[in-house]
Amino acid sequence: MKNAFLNFERWTSGIAMAGACLMLAIASVLGMFQILTRFVLEQPAEWTEVLIRFSLIWMVFLAIPMAFRQGAMVSVDVLKRWAPPAMRRLLSGFVCVATLVLLAVLIWWGWDYARRGGVQTMAGLESLSMFWAYLAVPVGAIFAVFGVIGNLLEPQNTELENAQ
Repeated sequence: MKNAFLNFERWTSGIAMAGACLMLAIASVLGMFQILTRFVLEQPAEWTEVLIRFSLIWMVFLAIPMAFRQGAMVSVDVLKRWAPPAMRRLLSGFVCVATLVLLAVLIWWGWDYARRGGVQTMAGLESLSMFWAYLAVPVGAIFAVFGVIGNLLEPQNTELENAQ
C-alpha cells in the first residue's frame, strides 16, 4: 500500500512539476513577446502582462508539491537537528498534520474564492474569467497534499540535509 501511494505521489508530483515548467516557459515566451512588441515594434500588447501574471501564479502553486515532497515544509530545523530520532518523527508528524490543515483551508477557501471570482473578467482579457487564475490555489493545494503525505511516508528532507 505504501509503495502504491508513493508511486501515485511521484506521478502526481511529476504532473504538477511539468505543469509548473510549462507555465514558466509560457511566462518567458510572453515576456520576450512583450519586450519585442513594446520596444521594437512600439505597439505594446497589453494582454501579455495579464497572461504572464496568470502563468506565474499557476507556476508557483504547481511547484509547491515538489517542495513539500523534498521536505521544504515550514518546520523548526534546529529542533530536527538536535532532537533524538523518536522526537524527530513526532515533530515531522506534527508538521505534516499542521501542513495538511493549512492545505485543507487552501482547498476549501480557494475553491470558494475561485467560484465567486468566476463572475469577474481579467483586465485586458475580458473573455477570460478570473476563475481560471484563482483555481490555481485549490489545484496546487490538492497536488501538495500528496507531496506532504509522501514526505511523511518516505522522508527526504533535502532542504535540511543541504543546509550549511
